[in-house]
Amino acid sequence: MDGLFVFILCTGIFLVALILVLVRSSIKVVMQYERGVVFQLGKFKTMKEPGLVFLVPILQKMEVVDMRIKTAEVPRQEAMTKDNISVLVNAVVYFKVVDPKAVIVNIQDYAYAIRQYTQAALRDVIGNQEMDFVLTEREAIATDIRAIVESETSEWGLDVESIKIQEIELPAEMKRAMAKQAEAERERRAMIIASEGELKAADNLNRAAEILAANPGALHLRTLQTIRDIATDPSEKIVLFMPNNFGEAIAKVIKE
Repeated sequence: MDGLFVFILCTGIFLVALILVLVRSSIKVVMQYERGVVFQLGKFKTMKEPGLVFLVPILQKMEVVDMRIKTAEVPRQEAMTKDNISVLVNAVVYFKVVDPKAVIVNIQDYAYAIRQYTQAALRDVIGNQEMDFVLTEREAIATDIRAIVESETSEWGLDVESIKIQEIELPAEMKRAMAKQAEAERERRAMIIASEGELKAADNLNRAAEILAANPGALHLRTLQTIRDIATDPSEKIVLFMPNNFGEAIAKVIKE
């Protein structure tokens, strides 16, 4: 009698535990930013929206997909430009899931796949452009990469929001050559500015000389003003240039 009671008790405990396990496996909660993909006996059954979800134990299984925007960093890699210059480039891809069924059924690891595909597209796009374009047109390069990646990932149930080129690093010898080029360009611009200033100053002096030559009184006033400016400094010596007949004019004045 005691053995039968123990058997019934153990059986009851087992059944209760089994029911709890089945209930726990059949009740799921889908968050607001998630979607549930339900499979029944291995086949796609339905999509579940956020909230409480009830599944048929053993027969049904649900995969939860995060619908938020994700980032996938493309690690720094070497790429060769069209003019045979090696550059190191890294980028970031911003994407999100738009078809939860496709990202589960059509691709195994969509985050890894989009990162690898972007890496290959990055090399292809840079390989078709020259170095100057790569350095100055990052947005255009990112747009081209996005178009290539989107054409493939649309079948995976993904939408590429944007691609950003983070850094483009040149070889050390190319950096030195570009620095010398930039320095030479700065010197050229400085020389042009200085020559333009000298030309303008010469033009102004020429015009001033013409005006003074046409007005002798103004020329004398300018001479006196110059003498006055020099005389303010006692350490300066003033040298006056007199006309050749200045002495004759003085002698004539004395005789009279």
